[in-house]
Amino acid sequence: MALPPPDPEFILRGTGAAVHTLHFSCGSPDPDVPTLFSGSENGLVHAWNLRTRRVDTALDGHGRKPVYSVETMGGKDRLLSQGRDQRICLWDLAEGRTSVVDSVFTENVGFCRCSLLQVAQGRWLMAMAAKALEEVQVLELPSKTSVCTLQPEVGAKLGMPMCLKLWQLNGGSQPLLLAGYEDGSVILWSLSMGRVLSQLVCHQEPVMSLDFDSEKAKGISGSSEKVLSIWSLNEQQNLQVYKTHRLVNAGISDITIRPDKKIFATAGWDHRIRIFGWKKLKPLAVLDYHTATVHCVSFSDHRHPPERLLAAGAKDHRISIWSMYTQT
Repeated sequence: MALPPPDPEFILRGTGAAVHTLHFSCGSPDPDVPTLFSGSENGLVHAWNLRTRRVDTALDGHGRKPVYSVETMGGKDRLLSQGRDQRICLWDLAEGRTSVVDSVFTENVGFCRCSLLQVAQGRWLMAMAAKALEEVQVLELPSKTSVCTLQPEVGAKLGMPMCLKLWQLNGGSQPLLLAGYEDGSVILWSLSMGRVLSQLVCHQEPVMSLDFDSEKAKGISGSSEKVLSIWSLNEQQNLQVYKTHRLVNAGISDITIRPDKKIFATAGWDHRIRIFGWKKLKPLAVLDYHTATVHCVSFSDHRHPPERLLAAGAKDHRISIWSMYTQT
């Protein structure tokens, strides 16, 4: 018999607004207790102390416009946040500072989260939806120099980029970008050549979220439909549909594969979080706590103690924290 779904370990309250994005940072000073960063509808970024279950720091850098992407850059002291004010802010949080040290003006009005990839010590690539409707711009950080602008062929009619994932094969090969578009396509781009390597129509509706496992060369995407699309990348770098999984209810806001590649989680418009095995795509649990759309899911990547955490943020102003044991 299947085990009953667990209850949340605990709930974080106090954002005062819908939670759009979550990111764990598992580093010093306490390696056993990660910091959780959240970004909210009211424009604030919160740094949560999971030992006290309270906010350590509230960061206000987006003019009270919604924050929909938060990520750390090589430790919890360097933070990147993206908001509806069309700005991506870089923060320095060392020694208690709360200052924006740099920012990038995106000129993009959509909700597409930027994607970060570390390519060397202290050097990052950042992909973001650009000013022109279908364009993606890639910058190097911290210099903010332009690496490339990715433009579909004339007449491609992809619509806006909706979600982005920079990645590279182990061994530091050329960085690549997976992008999900408004027309339901997922496209693999070569940054060095600035061109499309492969395109696959995965959904009938805009691709709301995607994640990719570069070790297995397999990815997953969700949309407003009742379907998860699982696709793979062959050695010729062609995308192909691997499998589809029908959902009970329509609408996926976010998908994330756990860092150990054992399970993945989806954030549902039906207020539920779903957990699946990544290898066989077997449904493992339906986590039912929230009373409104779940906007985001994030796994911690710390290896000890034996539990790993899953955080989910929702329109109901709450963040639920779940214990996901290693043997899942």
